[in-house]
Amino acid sequence: MTEFKALDEHTLVSGQIHAADLAEARRHGVTMVINNRPDGEDPGQPTSAEIEAAAEAAGIDYRHIPIARGMGPAQIEEMVSARTELGDGKMLAYCRSGMRSTLAWAVACREQGVPREELEEKAHGAGFSLAAVDHLL
Repeated sequence: MTEFKALDEHTLVSGQIHAADLAEARRHGVTMVINNRPDGEDPGQPTSAEIEAAAEAAGIDYRHIPIARGMGPAQIEEMVSARTELGDGKMLAYCRSGMRSTLAWAVACREQGVPREELEEKAHGAGFSLAAVDHLL
């Protein structure tokens, strides 16, 4: 089973998930899954379509926001939009290790006015550094 790490009351991050992880995500209250991995990044990695089908079967919304070589304005905008659409729900964002998803979460939160210090504290508490996106915070 994949480990889910809480960043805030509405956001969990993890490394690669599989279809079997969706039931556990649902038990954690997840209402939206965000896939930050491009298809084909690693051999044997489940495709976006496979995870999307499993999410739909579990009654969970799905977004594919791939981040391959750094985040651009389009990915940031899509993350902000997903956070807005989430409402009172809970999202699980995943990538290979959880790092890209954490960085994307932090930049989207900052765009929405969350204080930088709060983001750094929450990311650090989950075992992640925001140094890679320092210039965007």
